[in-house]
Amino acid sequence: MTEKEKNDYFYVCSLIEYIARETKNRRGIVVRALGEQGIKKQLQDAEVNHCLSFEQVSDEVIAHYRIPQGDFDTITDCEYTIPGFMDIGKLYCIMIEDCAQPGQEVSELMKIFTSFISDKISNFRSDVYYQNPSYLECSYKEGYLLD
Repeated sequence: MTEKEKNDYFYVCSLIEYIARETKNRRGIVVRALGEQGIKKQLQDAEVNHCLSFEQVSDEVIAHYRIPQGDFDTITDCEYTIPGFMDIGKLYCIMIEDCAQPGQEVSELMKIFTSFISDKISNFRSDVYYQNPSYLECSYKEGYLLD
């Protein structure tokens, strides 16, 4: 992956996380709403969109893809400070870069965000999001959190 591609994936992963928090949805629901073509469109537009606020881009994406409000609220009632949406976006970007075969990054993004590991990372009442990316990648590949 080139540096530009890494930046674009970082932006899109952060945007997905932002939208999921705003709409209180699982990250997989946001990714499914966008679909493969929508993800590719966001990657294509990332270089321009990163100059805009996440709020503006998020509002436009939510409206265009008709992403409904959900009830997956992992932020309210957290005792401790939660990681920022860009911190989580970076984590997903690292996982995609490490797990994807060349040319399969979009597919891997969709697989990671719709897998069990995404809900585990999003549970800010646990410490999973602080785990080493290698541990998360191995758990993702095995299909469960490793001991």
